[in-house]
Amino acid sequence: MSRAPATLLAATEFLDTEHEDVRAFTEATVGDARSDKEKAKRLFTAVRDQVWYDPYTVSTDPTHYRASFVLQAGRAYCVPKAVLLTAVCRAAGIPARLGFADVRNHLQTESLRTLMGGTDLFVYHGYSSLHIDGKWLKATPAFNVELCARFGVPPVEFDGEHDALMHAFTGDGTQHMEYVRDRGVFDDLPLTAILTELRTTYGSMVQASAHAIDDAFTAGPASPVRADGSSGRSTSPQEDQ
Repeated sequence: MSRAPATLLAATEFLDTEHEDVRAFTEATVGDARSDKEKAKRLFTAVRDQVWYDPYTVSTDPTHYRASFVLQAGRAYCVPKAVLLTAVCRAAGIPARLGFADVRNHLQTESLRTLMGGTDLFVYHGYSSLHIDGKWLKATPAFNVELCARFGVPPVEFDGEHDALMHAFTGDGTQHMEYVRDRGVFDDLPLTAILTELRTTYGSMVQASAHAIDDAFTAGPASPVRADGSSGRSTSPQEDQ
């Protein structure tokens, strides 16, 4: 798909940029930033860290993938987090679209690997494609800083000039993430295709509940993100023993 960047600013079914919560979050996060580069950097960091990454939140309900819902929920997996970043960038006047790739994530908990049928292949890993200073950049806001610390992985940083994708290795040199298939970029979320592939690859995971699972992913904050950009938490979650 090739479209003029200026056409990628509109609201869509999932990128509900006109929702009051999305607008409030965007304005509070952008603050006094004037350049698209600085706005995108601030928005990336806010989405990365203020919405907890939780791979057990896969849902078949389309409303759970709207940017406004992701803000209200305060936790999501990579696809809804990419939706949120794409939406708030559009709300800030930055052309943005959604991108997807299949990746091998070598850092998993036993609970997650079991639920995924023993594989480490994550299909339709979501990221945002942002148009800044005349070029398209990829940025994945999936893993928040606190979760990265638990796994010994440096957080992905976005400087507004280079792609910000998952690291291939952890801090000690252990293999972490491997990109194996590009799924392309989209104006809006291709939810039907994503859910079909998730069901084919993982089966029951799509219908699973994380309530009975206690691991590094679920032991995070549950407080929703406020419209002013804060998480509503006063303390950090305790590290898993």
